[in-house]
Amino acid sequence: QVQLVESGGGLVQAGGSLRLSCAASGSIFSINTMGWYRQAPGKQRELVAAISSGGTTIYADSVKGRFTISRDNAKIRVYLQMNSLKPEDTAAYYCNIRSNYNDYWGQGTQVTVSS
Repeated sequence: QVQLVESGGGLVQAGGSLRLSCAASGSIFSINTMGWYRQAPGKQRELVAAISSGGTTIYADSVKGRFTISRDNAKIRVYLQMNSLKPEDTAAYYCNIRSNYNDYWGQGTQVTVSS
């Protein structure tokens, strides 16, 4: 069974940077989009950024200009570079990979931004 493993979360001061990584433990065929979602306490999970198989990216308005998503198709990895972090970016961040057959989720990595 394929698992997604995230890394790179942690505690950072406002204005700092973190880079999240997500790696798949096995093979995934016919991958469509890869993305990152986040969920803060008491709030719904929301899309942060996604990247299509062709490299088209979308971002939540709140992170445009600060976050960059990228992917490595050969290694089945997706990354999220987060710059100029704000306290409101504090949340659990989840990796998502969607193929023609399945929807995969990571276990989440915590990002905490102190003011």
